[in-house]
Amino acid sequence: MYHSITPGRVWLDTDGNRIQAHGGSIITVGDTFYWYGENKEKTTGKDHIWHWGVRCYSSKDLYNWKNEGIIIPPDPEDTSSPLHPAAMMDRPHIIYNEKTKKYTVWLKIMGETPCFAVLTVDSILGPYMMVNPRLNPCGLEVGDFDLQVDPETKKGYLISQKSHTCIYVAELNEEYTDTTGTYTEHFPHTAPPEAREAPVHFIRNGLHYLITSGTTGYYSNPSEAAKAADWNGPYEMLGDPHVDDSSKTSFNSQITSVFRHPGKKDLHIALADRWKPEICRMEGYATGEYSDRIQEKFRRIFDPEVEFVFTEEDAKDMKINSSVSDYVWLPLKFDGDQVRIEWRDEWTIEEYE
Repeated sequence: MYHSITPGRVWLDTDGNRIQAHGGSIITVGDTFYWYGENKEKTTGKDHIWHWGVRCYSSKDLYNWKNEGIIIPPDPEDTSSPLHPAAMMDRPHIIYNEKTKKYTVWLKIMGETPCFAVLTVDSILGPYMMVNPRLNPCGLEVGDFDLQVDPETKKGYLISQKSHTCIYVAELNEEYTDTTGTYTEHFPHTAPPEAREAPVHFIRNGLHYLITSGTTGYYSNPSEAAKAADWNGPYEMLGDPHVDDSSKTSFNSQITSVFRHPGKKDLHIALADRWKPEICRMEGYATGEYSDRIQEKFRRIFDPEVEFVFTEEDAKDMKINSSVSDYVWLPLKFDGDQVRIEWRDEWTIEEYE
């Protein structure tokens, strides 16, 4: 049994297997926590298997996780399905609709035509029913995203990346299965690595926070935090929340969601993936020189005035063995309205009131 959280170390479920819930989030149902995410058990980088469905785990303490199985299975037979293993399904997000009494899940599908797939279900563990296999909300491009419900108004919101351009915030319809057509854009950039992705939203003391990462593929990079008084901003930039991170890699991780513990006064946990654990062993990692090289490489790739030769090694780097990627969970700290994330080798939920 586990009695603490140890960021960056291998995390096993109660059966002794690696937890496969990448790009993950936690939803609380009653007194049970459910951690769900991309099942990468077959994603070795040696073929075109991007995912093997959405896997879910349950826990009472956030330390020990029981495998509840694949709640949204892949569709290996239909190559046109958004759930085909090669369709590049990412970052599932599940929210509960108090009006319809259903759970709604959105999936990012980055196949030939990037879109979202939307499913609903009566019970968190399924079976899920496909509502819309291909959705481009407001006619926009899609990318990494977050899905949230306002705790007071119960309105739903989509916070999504418009690929390599900006982050947009769109209001959902009453069923949470589409948007209303209203949206705002934030953090405009012309290209990676500065372009923002992996937006994560949470509310604290009436303020809306967004944490995003830069765009450097599976290579981790500096995060940016921002705050606003409203869902649609304007957002004030707060800088990189990771304290004393000389590596410039957000402690070699990419945040996928922020979970507020319902039984604690003010415990927010940043859930992150460590996609490439080996980065910590690279030359120049500790000083940030390695991160600088990676960011400059992506800057040159997307610079229209630079002729960049995409090598076989570059193509290889785009497909990793994410079946052995790890997780970095760290508590958020707040200095007034400023959000901070400090590295800790080990920590416990019990430390918090």
